[in-house]
Amino acid sequence: MVAGYVLKLIISLFVILLGCTFFTNAVEWFGKKLKLAEGAVGSILAAVGTALPETIIPIIAILFSKGESSHQVGIGAIAGAPFMLGTLAFFITGVAVIVYTLLKKRTLKMNVDLSVFERDLTYFMIVYGIAVATTFIHNHKVIRTIIAITLFAAYLIYVKKTLADESENEETEELEELYFAKFLKLPNNLLFICVQFIFSLSIIIFGAHLFVEYVQKVATLIGISALVLSIIITPIATELPEKLNSVIWIGKKKDTLAIGNITGAMVFQSSVPVVFGIIFTPWNLKGITMVSAILAFSSTVLNLLWVKIRKNVNPFTLLFGGVLYLIFIAYVFWI
Repeated sequence: MVAGYVLKLIISLFVILLGCTFFTNAVEWFGKKLKLAEGAVGSILAAVGTALPETIIPIIAILFSKGESSHQVGIGAIAGAPFMLGTLAFFITGVAVIVYTLLKKRTLKMNVDLSVFERDLTYFMIVYGIAVATTFIHNHKVIRTIIAITLFAAYLIYVKKTLADESENEETEELEELYFAKFLKLPNNLLFICVQFIFSLSIIIFGAHLFVEYVQKVATLIGISALVLSIIITPIATELPEKLNSVIWIGKKKDTLAIGNITGAMVFQSSVPVVFGIIFTPWNLKGITMVSAILAFSSTVLNLLWVKIRKNVNPFTLLFGGVLYLIFIAYVFWI
């Protein structure tokens, strides 16, 4: 039985990969048509688009499911998303750079717009810091609601600032032909770019849904709790689009898109889903949820310090996210 689910997991992974391939192509053309620079395309369009699967899961768990376990799943998924992005996604991106370099497809030097990287991680630290601190306000529903609304407004301000920062930058580079135009001989216009965008996003969400479903069944068979499932396994599955998109863009030497896809998703995940967690759950971060938040901050601080001091994004520094992830896994099994 477990072997059957594992096979289905692999199939669903290929479904997600197919969706990501069409998605990265569509989002690049969408950004070009809107005359957006790579920073805005990666941090907003790609980040929000691929963040939808892991955003939908906790919202559904919180609003439409009953019982303490549903709140655990919701809170765990919300806390787990920024943690996975700040550790495992960074690690996979660093590995991708090294592997492509060994294959002679690129060099170790990463050509990342540092202003995009610093802006996103700075926003993340502020917004997620406020979100985590809110856990200590237990009996003040009004104050918590005000904070939640403020976090949502902060994301809108981030979007506005990102678009303003990128308005004078160069457009995206020469792109590969739109896949719908290449394979289906459709016109390469905004309408069919949007159609391919929606089509690919639907495939990603469908594949992520299948992946989560089969992962949950495997986890149930081997006896994993709802909280551990939501904070470890579910985010791994739902963060696959960001990871795979970044790997694809690293291979194309579009490092700003690759990194912005992750850091932009970190900002989104630390604000929008958190609103539902703060308002509709006890939002009591403790134990492994608090540890995951601390490790996400640790990764962010390390990468920000490196950029401030060395003025570059280094693949080996990104690998440290894997160390933090292993520390978290060790903590989970230790308790």
